[in-house]
Amino acid sequence: MTVDEIMALAPVIPVLIVDDVADAIPLARALVAGGLPVLEVTMRTPAALDVMREMAQVPGAVVGAGTVLNPKMLDDALAAGARFIVSPGLTAPLGKAAIAASTAFLPGTATAGDIMRGLDLGLDRFKFFPASTSGGLPALKALAAPFGQVRFCPTGGITAESAPDWLSQPFVGCVGGSWVVPKGPLDPARVEALAREAVSLKR
Repeated sequence: MTVDEIMALAPVIPVLIVDDVADAIPLARALVAGGLPVLEVTMRTPAALDVMREMAQVPGAVVGAGTVLNPKMLDDALAAGARFIVSPGLTAPLGKAAIAASTAFLPGTATAGDIMRGLDLGLDRFKFFPASTSGGLPALKALAAPFGQVRFCPTGGITAESAPDWLSQPFVGCVGGSWVVPKGPLDPARVEALAREAVSLKR
């Protein structure tokens, strides 16, 4: 799948930090049932690669890896079944590795220089991160203005309440958020309900 196809699947990409592999399949099933098929599993826990392998078995799930920092992590994520790659920033080695692997890639950007380095690599779809502490929507509006061809997935500090403001912008394809999976013991019914609410957010 292309990065545009992935960004168009749902208005919200859940950002998932999963410690227990046993939660992987019920969590993925709940999110897919609620209408959020794109699942970003952050590589912040020892279980992340196994979680991706498990979630990839769930029908309808489009599983990707987040917090990918270098080409080795990219290779490991792709081997575990990741169909897209998300990074908090952009380096030339990681960008070139993602392009060489022909994988959908959303590198993090927060400045015009970040975006220009991405464009130099042939990339024009970016994560805006951390969104709320990098100036919020006013900052992204200013950044997007000189780069008409660029589309963003703002992530970091976005909530169910603030997401509609972001999603109403023509340069925003989707947002990333962790609110659809509350902290604490997994409650699949609650996750599915929150996912359904997220799908209804204005785009």
